[in-house]
Amino acid sequence: MRSPTQRGRPSSLLKPQQQDGGRCPSRAPAPGRADPGPAGLGAGQARGARGLGLGPRGSPGCGRTPAAEPSGGRAGPRPPFPGLPGDASVIRPASARPPPRRPAPPRPAPPRPPPPPPPPPPPPSAAMWGRRRRGVGPSGSGAEELRARRREREAALRKARRQEQLVSKRLLREDTAAEEGGQDGAEIVPDPLSEDEVLELLRGVQRASEERKRSLSRLRWALQNKETQQKFVRLDGSIRTLIGLFTSSLADMQMEAARCLHELSHSSDPAVAEACLPVTSYLLTYLSGHSVEFMELCLYTLGNLVVESEAVRKQLLPQGIIPVLASCIQSPHEAVLEGLGYVLSQLLQAKEAPTEIIPLVLDTVLPQHMLRLVCSGLKAGIGTAVEFAWCLHYIICSHTANAALLSLGALPALTSLLLDLASEIPQDAPEGLELLVCPVLRCLSNLLAEETGCEVQIQDERLLIALFLILQCFLQQHPFIVQECLWLLNNLTADEPFFCSTLLSLDLLPALLQLLPCSQMASVLVLTVLCNIAEKGPGYCQQLHQQPALPLLLPTLTLPNPEVVGQCLELLHLLFLHWPEAAADFVRQGGHRALEQHQSTPELQERARALLDMVGQPLGASAFSPCHATLSAFS
Repeated sequence: MRSPTQRGRPSSLLKPQQQDGGRCPSRAPAPGRADPGPAGLGAGQARGARGLGLGPRGSPGCGRTPAAEPSGGRAGPRPPFPGLPGDASVIRPASARPPPRRPAPPRPAPPRPPPPPPPPPPPPSAAMWGRRRRGVGPSGSGAEELRARRREREAALRKARRQEQLVSKRLLREDTAAEEGGQDGAEIVPDPLSEDEVLELLRGVQRASEERKRSLSRLRWALQNKETQQKFVRLDGSIRTLIGLFTSSLADMQMEAARCLHELSHSSDPAVAEACLPVTSYLLTYLSGHSVEFMELCLYTLGNLVVESEAVRKQLLPQGIIPVLASCIQSPHEAVLEGLGYVLSQLLQAKEAPTEIIPLVLDTVLPQHMLRLVCSGLKAGIGTAVEFAWCLHYIICSHTANAALLSLGALPALTSLLLDLASEIPQDAPEGLELLVCPVLRCLSNLLAEETGCEVQIQDERLLIALFLILQCFLQQHPFIVQECLWLLNNLTADEPFFCSTLLSLDLLPALLQLLPCSQMASVLVLTVLCNIAEKGPGYCQQLHQQPALPLLLPTLTLPNPEVVGQCLELLHLLFLHWPEAAADFVRQGGHRALEQHQSTPELQERARALLDMVGQPLGASAFSPCHATLSAFS
């Protein structure tokens, strides 16, 4: 191991390197040591481990976490974490013969919401997106109002990413003093109207009089009620009337009609939202150039309609929704870009996206501009970067376009972005930064797991430093980031000795070991990263033994969770196999008694007995060679 020449965060290492031909050049680790941070801080973290498979199908073994190719190459994109909506499984079990590849679910779920402290108070809206305030009056401050609106929107987005499915609909509403029930920002859902009252409102909207706009505003307020929505769409000519006003030349009427249609698109009743299908072609037309506010409203209305059914999407695709979105992506307006990212992310989560939508996206300028907007997130607006980062994640999970993304330089670009994000953390990190870090980590993890990614494998020690800085920042308030970082760390160390030796030479192992008690998932991932290191051979196992790792592994063996204990047994097997002195030390510390406790556990007993046989032999005896009985227990 190299001698420590400096302590603390080596900020100079986080400056982007020159890249040759779109890939990060291989280089020897520079001298220096990263500070793993204060005690209790999780530092490096990673995905499942590679090597000898442990235990029954479904328990984590070694190797890249995503499902492996049947031929035994690199594994595919990682599934979402267990216990989340849309889960597929736990980490893939590793074995000498990898199981068949499991496709990534079409709609990966967001991280589970962290426990206390509770999230900040939601904005004054029951919907995913809160009210948007009008431009300030003569006595207001425009800059302060813009900042307040941004904080409100980001708080709503943060809450949505934690607590809702990513396919949830979003709602934009104006905050007007004249709106009924809106006192001090409180959100009050109106009472349902009777059929006669709804009919009277529709007639008021159809009359060519000065009362039309007032009737339209009252209708918009009434349509916030689900029962009123259902009654309205059942009236003959109701949607046709709204479309007529939406396409009129009167700007104020057009905006009010657009808000009415937006309320209907947000309905939880599919029949109500699908009643808006006749307006889709007009929504696309108006994206070609109107006011920013009007375009934003059209985009979120489209995004809400897109998730209703495959029939809705099949109508929008021939109407040219992908080329229209491609024409909007160079807009200079952040609100438009964020709304565009929302629509695109809704489309890319569809089950038919890999065959019907992603090929259309690849034929446009969207991929390169998505990558540009993600990588300039801190400059262009973090909300926009978050939306397009999830878009990239869904494309990568489809297994259909990763070669195209790699050819655009996605791997070095996202790596550079992660370094930039890590360098921002100790200073004045923007609120909601974890929402961007999460999909960026997933994109990197899955690109590294691709078969085509081997020729652009990155070898940059700054990436490990960045991961540990991110962990240091987010461990307490956003513990789900720990799992994401560990998953990436596993994919970095699964095949590449460079990152294993760098993790040891930068003295990051103590910080990694401190993550063992964080959670069950973190324990499994830390152990699998250690398996990645131990599998590289005697020299690596010697360093693990010297750190020392064994005293921290002994409490892990006493845990009641078979998944965690099974992965710990895998690590012990590799240590004993490659460095027999570790087995002797293990016995001196009483570890054999912990193994004896698992001889009666069905899923662990075979491996526990095999390890007991190994530690029961004299140091240097042939039992430490990979005999048939031992290998059969760990395969």
